[in-house]
Amino acid sequence: MDDAELQLVLRELDRPDLAAGFTEAIRSSIDYVLDGSRTGRFNLLSEEVHPGERASVGAKLEYEVQRVFRWKKAKPLDIEFSGVPVDLKSTVGDNWAIPTEAHCQLCICTQIRLKDNTHRSWLIRTHTSWLYRGKGNKDGKRGIAVDARHQWGVPLYDWTKLPINPLTLLTKPQAEAVFELGRGQEVRLLKLFTYLPETVIERSAILTVCAGNQDPMRRARAIKDRAAEQGVTLLCGKWIDDRIAAENHGYKLGPGDWVAIPMKSACESTPPSTEFLF
Repeated sequence: MDDAELQLVLRELDRPDLAAGFTEAIRSSIDYVLDGSRTGRFNLLSEEVHPGERASVGAKLEYEVQRVFRWKKAKPLDIEFSGVPVDLKSTVGDNWAIPTEAHCQLCICTQIRLKDNTHRSWLIRTHTSWLYRGKGNKDGKRGIAVDARHQWGVPLYDWTKLPINPLTLLTKPQAEAVFELGRGQEVRLLKLFTYLPETVIERSAILTVCAGNQDPMRRARAIKDRAAEQGVTLLCGKWIDDRIAAENHGYKLGPGDWVAIPMKSACESTPPSTEFLF
């Protein structure tokens, strides 16, 4: 492609952590909009989430991408590479709204497909001839023609999976039980771990289940003995021994992560003792 600025920016974006960085930024943006620790929401496609909130993921992503990659804000657009201005655009739909100031400029366009939890980004020069005809919306924003994106957009990475929020794995009856009003935190957390064995439960998921309550992490730690009585070993990444035990089962836990291992599985993977008593 005969576009020296585009080629220069492409070289700047040629980094092995690009997809992973966008994954982190997108997940953070979605978590920010859902605000699970206050609202108890965990699915962006839920009827509880207003379409306007869903669309606001893109606005938040602009700042999260800059944070993750340490890209500094630079006028006249969002960022710049070696003096070349670049705009950051994203959508949870099928197209992007390109503002007038970004017409004919370079844009990093990210698409988030919520139904299959994937995302992908392109670098494209948004020539006005490649944008939908007309004046656009009331702010003059116009979408990119599909054919133009396919022909002139440069993929920055392949379709990449987003981490699945474990709470979305609950069936409807299970979710109702875990979020049942009037039930104590410990009772509901015990149900959560029982319903989702051998699944890494992040700290954010526990905060969502216990939304609006005090000290949910202490409540999670308090149910280890009760879980054991029900045949489940709870492992928390906060403790070294638990992290090692989880790794023996094939799970890598962060400091706030949990995983519930049925005791039968735990016994099967425990190596025989090498200590002898005389």
